[in-house]
Amino acid sequence: MIAIIDYGMGNLRSVQKALEKAGAKDVLVTQNVNKIEEASKVVLPGVGAIQPAVERLDQLNLIAVIKKTISSGKPFLGICLGLQLLFEKSSEGGKVKGLGILEGSVERFQSLKVPHMGWNQINIKNASSTMYQGIGNRSDVYFCHSYYVQPKLKEVIASTTDYGMQFVSSVCRDNLWGVQFHPEKSQAVGLNLLKNFVRLKP
Repeated sequence: MIAIIDYGMGNLRSVQKALEKAGAKDVLVTQNVNKIEEASKVVLPGVGAIQPAVERLDQLNLIAVIKKTISSGKPFLGICLGLQLLFEKSSEGGKVKGLGILEGSVERFQSLKVPHMGWNQINIKNASSTMYQGIGNRSDVYFCHSYYVQPKLKEVIASTTDYGMQFVSSVCRDNLWGVQFHPEKSQAVGLNLLKNFVRLKP
């Protein structure tokens, strides 16, 4: 079973439908801690701001199960805000704490139109990664965000994208994947990435 964490921030149904189209047989949208623990894979989607997201995850007692899932080695995918939440802190509204699973920060685009919205290309940095198997370099994916992640460790960077600067558009560390773009809105490329995630062995 793949569990999609429901904390009230994001179009969960579109992620669920995309995973099912990618071949997932049992996809559950849930905020039930036990169900998330039972899942073989977990997805953390989301749109919006980090502070209310962290507060909501805390209220639902979901922070511990997210950390446990990742440390256990189960495949885990963070999408958009779900990627940003994995980092230590965000510059949003001063300084806001993230979940601290990956070292680094979340920063706002400066002197650029925000949100960065629409189709843009990914520059794949780790072509051997299972994440981008079958996906060509400079493929187009769909974005909608005003903040981007700055990992402390360069080896976790899976792709970058040019938007007046090179920003990190995806990360990969062992079982942990995170994408700034929306695979559920990225047509064939996004579906291919989700298929790669569905095929991952726990």
